[in-house]
Amino acid sequence: MGFIRRDWTPKEADEWRKEDWIAILLSVLSYTTLTVGSALSFLLLPIGFIVLGIGIILTLLMYWVIDPKLRMISQEYEKKQKDYLKQLEEIQKWEVIE
Repeated sequence: MGFIRRDWTPKEADEWRKEDWIAILLSVLSYTTLTVGSALSFLLLPIGFIVLGIGIILTLLMYWVIDPKLRMISQEYEKKQKDYLKQLEEIQKWEVIE
């Protein structure tokens, strides 16, 4: 088992874990480095391109860390939404819900 968990159940994905805190930290770092890197790159300073590259890498890393949790939560929500809409349709048709 690696340091970053990639397989989640819907219940586990809904809880706060270390992956959420890592994503929070990476989001702040990536936003800052992308902003500073972009500004320095527009000024054609070599350090700006390096900082911008680091920001892109941090953004991809953040996506890699948090995406499995978000996908699982989204799948569970879509399933619940589908069941709710089916139940609502049955109510509107005046059918008996089993």
